[in-house]
Amino acid sequence: MSAAGGRDAILGSIRRSLGRGPLDEAARAVLDERMAKPQPNLVPARTDIDQDEKVALFTSMAEAVFATVDRVSGPEAVPGAVADYLAQHNLPPALVMAPDPGLDAYPWADRPMLAIRRGRAEEADRVGVTGAVMGFAETGTLMMTSGPDHPSTLNFLPETHIVVLPAERIGGAYEEGWAHLRAEAGSDSDGGFMPRTVNLVTGPSRTADIEQTIALGAHGPRRLHILIVEGGES
Repeated sequence: MSAAGGRDAILGSIRRSLGRGPLDEAARAVLDERMAKPQPNLVPARTDIDQDEKVALFTSMAEAVFATVDRVSGPEAVPGAVADYLAQHNLPPALVMAPDPGLDAYPWADRPMLAIRRGRAEEADRVGVTGAVMGFAETGTLMMTSGPDHPSTLNFLPETHIVVLPAERIGGAYEEGWAHLRAEAGSDSDGGFMPRTVNLVTGPSRTADIEQTIALGAHGPRRLHILIVEGGES
């Protein structure tokens, strides 16, 4: 069954459970137009700034929700920055990394003491390294999508999550991320489809369920470290 056929089957089942019949042609045309030309929601005025200001705002917003951020001068500095971060936090130089071809641009061989395994995270993994589709200055949030090059377990299982993010991928508002995904996916007619899972990550995992006291790492990583790479995709 095609993606479109599966979607139609699921939505048809929901309609039947609600006691609704098929849409008439006029209603379908209105909805098809809306889906083909989605309109952005309200966008905060604070995101209408130049790229350098977006990077600065993203950094301040991310740090406000307990993430840590480091800016490096270029791709060649990434392996050293990762190794230094692990040493500063007394973590072993071993990590599981997303099998993302974008991460191959960084010279990991320059740090031979880093033990790197590519693939999905397992329970014993303490440190995970991934990229991100985009970062949003609006709230210091990262957009992650699932797929063969980014198993979702990497976002949640390791207690330390390191994200390597080229500065060029930092946008203003969430709407930019959804527009990017639509453009990447294409349409049903040309075989395109959206990712199965989209995770929006704002800071490390935390909760205040117990006595209204913030506890980190309750449902995912207790540390989120973001490496912003200048000139990372130039």
